[in-house]
Formats: sequence, C-alpha cells, structure tokens
Amino acid sequence: MPQTPPFHALTPDRKLSDTELARAIRLDMEAELDAINLYASHLDATDNEEAKAIIRHVMNEEKEHAALFYRLLRRLDGTQEEHESEVEEKYRLIVSGASDEEVEAVGKKGGAQKTASESSAVKSLTVGPLRGR
Repeated sequence: MPQTPPFHALTPDRKLSDTELARAIRLDMEAELDAINLYASHLDATDNEEAKAIIRHVMNEEKEHAALFYRLLRRLDGTQEEHESEVEEKYRLIVSGASDEEVEAVGKKGGAQKTASESSAVKSLTVGPLRGR
C-alpha cells in the first residue's frame, strides 16, 4: 500500500472540518482501492488455494471498507449526492446510445432529465386510452 501522509502538513492542532475530513476520506478510499488491486493481482499470480482463500477474504474486507468510506463521504460532502444523481442519468443515456450533447446536457440549465420521447412514452402508458375500447 502506498504510504500517503494522512495530512499534507503537520498533524493539525484542531479538529478537521467536514470538508477537510472529506478530503482525508478520499485518500483513505484511494488506499483501500490500491489494496484491492494489489490483492487481486496476488490472486491472479498464484494457484495456492489456501493463500487465495485468505487473500480473497482480506480483499473483500477492503471492498467493504471502501464502501463504508464512500457512504461517509456522501454525508460529509453535500455536493456528492448531486453528482451521483447526474451520473445515474448520464450512465443511462450513455449505455442507451445518446449523443454526447444529450449526455452533457444533464444537470445543466435547459437539460432535461428525460428526453421528450421518453416523457411522452411514459404518459402514453396509462389506462386512460383504454377506457374507450
């Protein structure tokens, strides 16, 4: 694991603000992800089943740590959730083959969360049109 100093200066003589703590948590997440990648490479490099069982267990613990840190980061950094909701929509658009312009319009003024065709498709799936039949 890389040895990143926990603080870029001397240990603070005060408690960290949530913004400062969020920055530190991102470094912690980086260390967890580095460890996951290191352990995955160890798994790929051996056929020793006993070693693989231990390494896999430890690697899964690191994944849990990374997930816990991410959950904490979402609470410490108020803008993180905003980005997540945009990313969900961008991801959906990208995998559905939307243009770069449509993807980049998400979250910007004038950029709709759903395209007009999607909105009308949802509206057309009601029971109303079936009543006359």
